[in-house]
Amino acid sequence: MSTLVVVDYGMGNLRSVAKAFEHVSPRTRVIISGDAATIRAADRVVFPGQGAMPDCMAHLRQTGLEEVVREACRSKPLFGVCVGEQMLFDWSAEGDTPGLGILPGKVLRFPDTAAAAPGEAGAQRLKVPHMGWNRVRQLPWRDGLAHPLFKGVADGSYYYFVHSYYVQPADPSLTVGQTDYGLSFTCAVARDNIFATQFHPEKSAADGLKLYANFLDWRP
Repeated sequence: MSTLVVVDYGMGNLRSVAKAFEHVSPRTRVIISGDAATIRAADRVVFPGQGAMPDCMAHLRQTGLEEVVREACRSKPLFGVCVGEQMLFDWSAEGDTPGLGILPGKVLRFPDTAAAAPGEAGAQRLKVPHMGWNRVRQLPWRDGLAHPLFKGVADGSYYYFVHSYYVQPADPSLTVGQTDYGLSFTCAVARDNIFATQFHPEKSAADGLKLYANFLDWRP
């Protein structure tokens, strides 16, 4: 039986993530843990995050799990969720906070206003945080194909978002999913053994669960 660990560093919607993985693969042993040895022994790792980026980074370091997460990013399939995706990047405008620097790029806040749509006059007020369902466009990953975690998911499917900040990768090839909210922004990234989303798959009905099921089958 393979083992998946949801990293518990005190910040994240851990139980709902774990339940989603248990639902899609009863044969997988799903553990919520903040124990370094348990995380190192896992076959796969989920790195969630919820709340403010400065708090998440502070908790990660206070629990002593920063290096363990770095090791997982180098050595095994890892799925980052929400702030867990943001923390993989170099820096966040939220509190001027350094991230893990695993992926090159930064995290920016949504603007207060959005450019006017064609035929409309003036900029439009943008509600921040962005909350709700948005379509996700799948971008090519390798050989012109969508990322394997999108297998069986229709392009333009809806996913659930709750956030005020979004990632801006320095390397455009990292972006495998994109959506629109006042502007087009990256909402899914991938490199080698890492896949991460700004949206919450565990809150995104069947298409979200499909991503988690595909992650368990993924052999990067």
